[in-house]
Amino acid sequence: MIDDDDSFRTATEGLIRSLGYDVSGHASAEAFLDMRAVWDADCIISDIQMPGMTGIELKERLNAEGSTVAVIFVSARIDPTLPRKVKECGGLILLQKPFQGQVLIDAIHQAISHLEPE
Repeated sequence: MIDDDDSFRTATEGLIRSLGYDVSGHASAEAFLDMRAVWDADCIISDIQMPGMTGIELKERLNAEGSTVAVIFVSARIDPTLPRKVKECGGLILLQKPFQGQVLIDAIHQAISHLEPE
């Protein structure tokens, strides 16, 4: 979970833990990359607009490094070009804040469904 909004990040981490998943929170894309957490992640939830590296830039960097981890993007500000940018960089889903917890739960299940044995 990558988001510069501490309260949103903490609440989202709690929701994810309540589903039985391990979660690691980071206040920036750079902090996430510094921890090399991507190589342990089954799914990434990232804000788009953050100071420093944006969520889109993070996904592009992950792509360049060969990572195929699914990325769910969240954003409070969605302009008309954002869905196209998310699709072009290979993002799985774009959610507009605020959203219901069940919407995120469904997105997470979609992102990791290919990881679970049939």
